[in-house]
Amino acid sequence: MSLAPRAVLVHRTTEYEELLARHGTHGQAAFFLSSRGRDLGEIAARHHRAHRALAEVAAAVPSAWRQARVERGDLDRFLFAPEDVVVVVGQDGLVANAAKYLTGQPVIGVDPEPGRNPGVLVRHRAADAAALLREAPAARVDELTMVEAVADDTQRLLALNEIYLGAVGHQTARYRLGLEGDGGVVEAQASSGVLVGTGTGATGWLRSVWQQRNSDLRLPHPTEDRLLWFVREAWPSPATGTSLVAGELAAAGRLCLTVESERLVAFGDGMEGDALELTWGQTVRVGTCRQRLRLVAPVAGRR
Repeated sequence: MSLAPRAVLVHRTTEYEELLARHGTHGQAAFFLSSRGRDLGEIAARHHRAHRALAEVAAAVPSAWRQARVERGDLDRFLFAPEDVVVVVGQDGLVANAAKYLTGQPVIGVDPEPGRNPGVLVRHRAADAAALLREAPAARVDELTMVEAVADDTQRLLALNEIYLGAVGHQTARYRLGLEGDGGVVEAQASSGVLVGTGTGATGWLRSVWQQRNSDLRLPHPTEDRLLWFVREAWPSPATGTSLVAGELAAAGRLCLTVESERLVAFGDGMEGDALELTWGQTVRVGTCRQRLRLVAPVAGRR
């Protein structure tokens, strides 16, 4: 007998909850913020909107379904199952945070603050949760391209927006960079790190670097099997070059980086706490991932 579907509600701790954890009471948190010219009322209101949306989604889960909740900080310890329907209630970035832990489950992004979030990934409203959950197993989805980094010791990292490779903090990253299958052209570099991003990431950090460079590379579409990569602040010297600082990777393309620092890291979608640790001499290859994020598409007339 097959298991009933499980709705997994993904959320994150609000700024209000973080302030209470730090200061103990509402009054103490309000005093702390007022001394810095901020008002706790706005933060508390956002907290209540987020919790109302989460409660509305939870109440919309069909009675025959199972239900679970997972906070952002616990995603790396949560075991998603094949029959899950994942409902992310929060900002666009929370969908990206969850994406790396999924294996094809449909994802419904719910925006608790319409008008405040861009709504690129949280495309739905809490009021539509009941209909969305019923339709989810057969709903139309957009299969969004993801990026992966695979180290020579089998460590593997996935991301929806981008992967950053570089030194911890603001130290200089030293490495050798090349394109797999590019005739062996490899360049020693010293830089602020390397960014490899997808079409989804082209609405965020990747776009920022692309725009700053006045790049003529075409930004990829979120479902396109193509990535862009940029070296950040490459430094020319007698031992390091700046000729390989930007490019694109097709579906089979791989960017290869061999570490020449004591320690570099690779992390995805801003989650520095879940990073690959890379030491001198290790090689990591970055490119498109076969896995996709299956994001439930908007339904016409439902916004």
